[in-house]
This record gives sequence, C-alpha cells and structure tokens, in this order.
Amino acid sequence: MPAEGLDAAVTLPGEDFSRVALAPAAVDLLRMLWDRHGPLMFHQSGGCCDGSSPMCYPAGEFITGDSDVLLGLFDLSGGLQPMPLEFWMSREQFNYWSHTHLTVDVVPGRGSGFSVEAPEGKRFLIRSTLINWPA
Repeated sequence: MPAEGLDAAVTLPGEDFSRVALAPAAVDLLRMLWDRHGPLMFHQSGGCCDGSSPMCYPAGEFITGDSDVLLGLFDLSGGLQPMPLEFWMSREQFNYWSHTHLTVDVVPGRGSGFSVEAPEGKRFLIRSTLINWPA
C-alpha cells in the first residue's frame, strides 16, 4: 500500500508549525532504504532553490554540530516500531530558507554518490513554498 505524505514534528524552539514534510514517494523510498541500511538521516547543506538535493545518510554517518539546525523529526513507522529520521540543515542554508516550508520528494535520476538512494535510479529533491506568516 503506498504511503501518505508525512509532516515532521516541530523541533525549533518557539515555533508551532512543521517546516519540512515528506511526499508519499519519499516515505515509500525511505522505508525501503531503512530496511536495507537501518536508521537514516537527512542533511541539506546547499542549493538555492527548488530541486536542491538533500543528502540521505545512515544515521550518525554525517556529524552535525553548532553549524547545523534540526528542522524536523519524522517517524517513518506508520505507528509500528519507531523509525525516527532527523532532517538537518546547515545554519547558513537555513538563513536563506527560513521563510520556506520544504517538502522532500523523489524523482527519477541518480542521486549523489554519498546519498543512500544513489544506486536506486532515483534521487531526493526539495520542493519549497513560502510560509504565510500571520499578519
């Protein structure tokens, strides 16, 4: 059964809205990759616009620190055994994208050699929309 899209849990202090979501195709691919590689994480370090590629790594293989922001936390399990997945972004990149909501989607093509989806003939990409701030 195909997955539904998934909003991340809020992780930024003082905010009450999700900044990042997974499209249904991304949830399906991530569950398959989790079965193959174990726990996963995302990191977005560059790219200026829609179509930028977040990198998906086995959890803990990309070391995050003070120069990164945890934008969201997903549970890929669908209510079964927990499958946490963190979405990180470099703080410098977040300064550019702080006014947007991000959706991780999947398209045909080869991802980066370091991202776990690379051999699958698919790649993750970012779709963004402006956040409508209350007046």
